[in-house]
Amino acid sequence: MDAPDDTATERADAASNRARLLDAAARLIAERGAEHVTMQSVAEAAGVGKGTLFRRFGDRAGLLLALLGEAEAEFQEAYTEGPPPLGPGAPAGERLEAFGCALIERVAAGADLGAALGRQVLHERRQASDTGRAFHRHVSTLLKEAGVDGDQDMLAHALLAYANFETTDYLHVGCGVPVPRLQSTWVHLVRLVTQIGGP
Repeated sequence: MDAPDDTATERADAASNRARLLDAAARLIAERGAEHVTMQSVAEAAGVGKGTLFRRFGDRAGLLLALLGEAEAEFQEAYTEGPPPLGPGAPAGERLEAFGCALIERVAAGADLGAALGRQVLHERRQASDTGRAFHRHVSTLLKEAGVDGDQDMLAHALLAYANFETTDYLHVGCGVPVPRLQSTWVHLVRLVTQIGGP
């Protein structure tokens, strides 16, 4: 008869421990930068053994992806529930333009926590994460709503490849392309794909 209460207590303890670990990691990232935070330092800051951290998150990338999901929650709310054109209420093509422009601005911003975390995770892991899948689902859904013929799934991958860290960093940092030019190119690509006219 006590099992349900015991299970609920275990779940509450697990959630509390997870929150404590993520809080410790977030504090260290704010102090040192994501690139300088190790599993050992997070474990020490949280007052747990390193094994506990690995059991909870698998590896450093898993920990960073968990933090990334929390850091991206505000942006996800903006593009799923916020005001148009980023949020619902604008035509699908306009929402897609706004989404890419906002994403590029965030990727290029040096102080954005989501961008700082994402850069520390391999592209394949980011793509397969909850955040990566949410971005892809959002873009492919908007392409469908815009009436785009063809493979919306693959077209979403193609568009997002332009706005990912690797491409944006190469163009913005490596080649000196300003953010407004990157954004106008995204808009042009969206308009070409959705056939709603050129810029």
